[in-house]
Amino acid sequence: MNIHEYQAKALLKTFGAPVAEGVAIFSAEEAEAAAKSLPGPLYVVKSQIHAGGRGKGKFKELGPDAKGGVRLAFSIEEAKKHAAEMLGNTLVTAQTGEAGKQVNRLYIEDGADIDRELYCSLLVDRSVGQVAFVISTEGGMDIEAVAHDTPEKIHTIAINPETGVTDADVVAISKALELSGAAAEDAKSLFPLLYKAFNDKDMSLLEVNPLIVMKNGHLRVLDAKMSFDGNAIFRHDDVKALRDETEEDAKEIEASKWDLAYVALDGNIGCMVNGAGLAMATMDIIKLYGKEPANFCDVGGGAGKEKVAAAFKIITADPKVEGILVNIFGGIMKCDVIAEGVVAAVQEVGLKVPLVVRLEGTNVELGKKILNDSGLAITAADDLDDAAKKIVAAINA
Repeated sequence: MNIHEYQAKALLKTFGAPVAEGVAIFSAEEAEAAAKSLPGPLYVVKSQIHAGGRGKGKFKELGPDAKGGVRLAFSIEEAKKHAAEMLGNTLVTAQTGEAGKQVNRLYIEDGADIDRELYCSLLVDRSVGQVAFVISTEGGMDIEAVAHDTPEKIHTIAINPETGVTDADVVAISKALELSGAAAEDAKSLFPLLYKAFNDKDMSLLEVNPLIVMKNGHLRVLDAKMSFDGNAIFRHDDVKALRDETEEDAKEIEASKWDLAYVALDGNIGCMVNGAGLAMATMDIIKLYGKEPANFCDVGGGAGKEKVAAAFKIITADPKVEGILVNIFGGIMKCDVIAEGVVAAVQEVGLKVPLVVRLEGTNVELGKKILNDSGLAITAADDLDDAAKKIVAAINA
């Protein structure tokens, strides 16, 4: 689960992080009061969407010469003008794809005198099994280019979970970021509190880009991005309350209600599989035969008929889907249960695209019989390779 920048900053502020004053607004009419509540005279008007690259983004409706999704305002009137232009329009960034995302809320923040922009993030480094700081002196909008062109400028410092962030860790991070004076003093409290926030709130990512050194020498969190472990959200009602479903794919929201592992993708073959490994193999073989998967959908090992039917309905609701491949290895999940769920869903929503089903494992013959006796236009497959060939051929026919 992701949250907006202004929400992430408010959360970090509760841990003691240095964050500028700011106000979230949901209509252009709120911009004047928001700006007047800040010290000024510089204001930053920021689009709030769940995607990076906002500063370099472009609004579809405003033309190629319009300013991006993060704008400076040198007066309250200019802040009002930016808000009126940005709210309700579609911002396209490198991470949104061509469709972009509609801007439904803005964050008006007090400006900062920036001396240097740094990069700092925390994530789980699976190579060492520890939370790690990923840091660079080259923060800001071009961090992706830094990672690609000069990876030696990015440093990873793993933190021992038994000790947390030690004085030696702070020294190592500060050295890598070339901090001195007031910034080095701020680092002694900032980096331990970022680590604490990451762990206490069960985050999967905490990114501060940029982390700035201001002209007065102190550190400030200028931007913040947070992602949370969905399996741990039940422990954090305060975080759950921050969810903005308008930023999420409607199919993924519906899938979460059924406890389905579903991720929407850009292809045209819908996939329903049990088991993450089998799902990955299914998507790979679809690509091998020249098509792209429209989703990752793992119904899990113990799904019932209703859950399978729900998964099928979610897949068919995607207008990009031109064909569906069901690939089930029945262990705990019985093939007859899968077959009953597929038949029930097809009977309810209809079948407008080719459907290929490959079943193997527990009660496989019964499952095949249910499909064959259904009278529906379902193509059976003998194995995964056969299934992939058949669904691709059906779409190409």
